[in-house]
Amino acid sequence: SMGPKRMQGDYQVPEGFYYINEFNPRSSFHLSLGINYPNLSDRLLSDSRQPGGDIYIHGSCVTTGCIPITDSQIEELYILTAHAKNLGQDFIPVHIFPVNFKNSNSEQYLAKYLQAFADYNPFVSRLKEVFLYFEKYRRLPVIAVNNKGEYVTNIDPEEFVEAPPVPKKQFIPKKRTKVHFDESTIPTTVNNLPVYPGGNEAFQEYLKTLSTGLAGFLDGSRHTEYVMVEFIVDSTGKVLNPEVIKGGNDEMNEKILDSFERMPQWKPALRQDKPVPMKLKQTIVVEKL
Repeated sequence: SMGPKRMQGDYQVPEGFYYINEFNPRSSFHLSLGINYPNLSDRLLSDSRQPGGDIYIHGSCVTTGCIPITDSQIEELYILTAHAKNLGQDFIPVHIFPVNFKNSNSEQYLAKYLQAFADYNPFVSRLKEVFLYFEKYRRLPVIAVNNKGEYVTNIDPEEFVEAPPVPKKQFIPKKRTKVHFDESTIPTTVNNLPVYPGGNEAFQEYLKTLSTGLAGFLDGSRHTEYVMVEFIVDSTGKVLNPEVIKGGNDEMNEKILDSFERMPQWKPALRQDKPVPMKLKQTIVVEKL
């Protein structure tokens, strides 16, 4: 689970700020790079007798506490670090974070974890500061350890404090008046279905444009939404009483209904060569770009 390693055999991967202290080209896990766990912070905060050790970044995809990144990835990383070492870079930092702090799904997962393990929050907040600092400036801050084992940096504590979320304004859907229509006049079978102006290809293009414009209304981390709309094409080809019967949210559905109400006139359905009304259902797929 998330959280730092604190003793031998706890199956945890260390979290914090380390450096490579060993190159092992003969690893039983293809290749491996050792990191300096336990570092000074770990020695102060972990089990004093058995903090654990022998933590490596290595190949394969199996571990009980190390960092397996598969054979092809360790080959690339091993060559890069060995090249840096050969050019005189003795200090090759390795920062280990619980999540990618730029990934909203990971952030949400971490937030739920912190609700149950609040004591973990100060530690992970410092990790996040360093992560965001590097993402912004592409250089490492100064990182030290105080006498309590806590990481301290030269980062302005106010720089990456997140502003409290702005309360979302309550959305109130507009009141829509349905056109009175006797649905008993809709036949159960027709000879020809209604046709959107320009045919099916034009209708698919209309749906694609509509879907693209709705992507910004997806809730939170949702990447796809399926919205089903029911509507009537009357005997003159006019679109009447569109209604969202599945999916979407208030704002998204409002935009869909606005669009359907403004839809151009169709070629109506035909039954025995006579124009007749027809009720249709259409699913709109909304995807995050």
